[in-house]
Amino acid sequence: MNPLIRIIPASLVRFFAKPYVAGDSLEKAMETVRRLRAERGLLSTLDLLAEDIREQRQVDRNVQAYMDMVDAAAATPAADRPTLSLKPSSYTTRPLHEGGDAAGSREAMWQIIEKAAAADVDVSVDMEGRQWTDFTLDALQRFHAEGARNVGCVLQTRLNRTEQDLAALPEGTRVRLVIGIYQEPAEVALTDKAAMKARLLEQAEALLKRGHYVEFATHDVQCVRRFLEDVVPRTGVGPDRYEIQMLYGVPRDRFLADLLRQGVKCRLYVPFALGWDLAIEYLRRRLDEYPAMMWLVTKNMFSRR
Repeated sequence: MNPLIRIIPASLVRFFAKPYVAGDSLEKAMETVRRLRAERGLLSTLDLLAEDIREQRQVDRNVQAYMDMVDAAAATPAADRPTLSLKPSSYTTRPLHEGGDAAGSREAMWQIIEKAAAADVDVSVDMEGRQWTDFTLDALQRFHAEGARNVGCVLQTRLNRTEQDLAALPEGTRVRLVIGIYQEPAEVALTDKAAMKARLLEQAEALLKRGHYVEFATHDVQCVRRFLEDVVPRTGVGPDRYEIQMLYGVPRDRFLADLLRQGVKCRLYVPFALGWDLAIEYLRRRLDEYPAMMWLVTKNMFSRR
């Protein structure tokens, strides 16, 4: 990690992180989920901030936390129910991005997915850096082969391989389509933001035409408008085949309210932690991977709502 990121005081990191983290417990996260739905009509997808695993006890803690999340989601009325996002690196002490073999990750996710399927709770296998792409898509294929139709995935349009990955998805997969925050080398990914957004729209159209459910995830208002006004009409699909997703805390409230009035389903990605120390470490890693985040966070703070 960049030593400059490491020396930022924890109190300052927490100050910047607080608008984007729904508390330090599942109870607080569920309060946020209920408030977003009741007050703003927004659905949620819950994500536990639990990466950089070093010990088996951390894996066990994360699996139990997700089992509890399934119970909490299942106790919510179906129309308001949050989905859950799983990061494969949260369930192994041998991560792929450090040269490991991800031992135990697939099995741990399957435990959660089985319980979620029985409780009618949808989950998505999140996408991490390029080292995880093959593992993640292979896991998705295996889960679907086992009959778990409640499992979706995430694809990153910055990666050059994604166009080929679209063709390998199980039939009718729910796909969260993102540009991707992980900084990747030019030989495997686009580096131009405009090109990434153009590809986001192209691949969203391809997914809809192939019968997938698209979770179109971006904070770019113009890009969302182009998706809704150009892409969706060309495919002829109805509003039950897509939704718009954004990150909790990013100020797009008025825009999302307008979309809801138009009958567009909208969902926020709601991260939380089991303690602020874990949330702070997560933010440090994101800042290390994407230093421009500090500027974006500061800009958002001065453009709230």
